[in-house]
Amino acid sequence: MARHTGPTDKISRRYGVALFGPSKALERRPYPPGQHGARGARRKHSDYSVALAEKQKLRLQYGIMEKQFRGIYEKALRTRGVTGEIMLQILETRLDNVVYSLGFATSRAQARQMVAHGHICVNGGKVSAPSYALKVNDVIEVKDSSVSRQMAGRNQEASTSRAIPEWLLLNKDAFQGTLSRLPTRDEIQPVANEQAIVEFYSR
Repeated sequence: MARHTGPTDKISRRYGVALFGPSKALERRPYPPGQHGARGARRKHSDYSVALAEKQKLRLQYGIMEKQFRGIYEKALRTRGVTGEIMLQILETRLDNVVYSLGFATSRAQARQMVAHGHICVNGGKVSAPSYALKVNDVIEVKDSSVSRQMAGRNQEASTSRAIPEWLLLNKDAFQGTLSRLPTRDEIQPVANEQAIVEFYSR
């Protein structure tokens, strides 16, 4: 399945949660899109369809294709610890998500684009893979160029309403951030039930 590039409000309404940032669409029409959306919201769903929806919510929120998402689950499964929480940590510490969380981008989609276009460095070296897995104490920095930093500066101003996660340290003036530790599940506050996703892939 390809990455979603269509209207985001419809997707958020379909799953009943703002997947791509704050949206007033859910306040105006708190039911799925389509002619029978309001009636469909009351329809009973099977356990499989519920688990599938949980998986889709998390995958769409982070902008990841199905093959990549399955790979993240399998990596978490091989890692010692609680599979669901580890999966969330892997998602949160992807380079594109951290660029977004630091406020250098106004959305995860924009953060992916910034990384892919060479605007972001990790530990002093340019990294162009949005899926790059960051480690504790890695330093994320906006490239030292006028174009990169002007763009990041504008995005920071537009992102002032979003709090920087406690597991990240931000030096706003230097356009730098540091992954100080791994986030806990409570800090991530996932939009989906990660245990249902683990069970979905374990079928």
